[in-house]
Amino acid sequence: MSDTLYDKLGGEAAVDAAVDIFYRKVLSDDRINRFFEGVDMDNQAAKQKAFLTLAFGGPNSYSGKDMREGHAKLVKEQGLNDEHFDAVVENLGATLQELNVPAELIQEAAAIAETTRADVLGR
Repeated sequence: MSDTLYDKLGGEAAVDAAVDIFYRKVLSDDRINRFFEGVDMDNQAAKQKAFLTLAFGGPNSYSGKDMREGHAKLVKEQGLNDEHFDAVVENLGATLQELNVPAELIQEAAAIAETTRADVLGR
């Protein structure tokens, strides 16, 4: 077994389960759910699954926009900022806890998410 985070978490099935739970949490979080109004959530979830698979070291099937381009409109028009980014990372951590992922792997996932902050926020 390889030692990518993707494999440690349980591969495709684990990422699929995590994304489904994650978006349930995000859509019920009043700090950030407005960013998803009018978004096709099936399409969004599919993109997120492909992105997390890639980010966590799994097979690359991500063909979406890069993080800067994909979030630029949210930064410019809706004020996406560090507080919102933190809420997303918090929801990711809570999702992984709910799936009984060990703390060190949750920290690894949060560290990977953190590497996207500057691009997501257009810095």
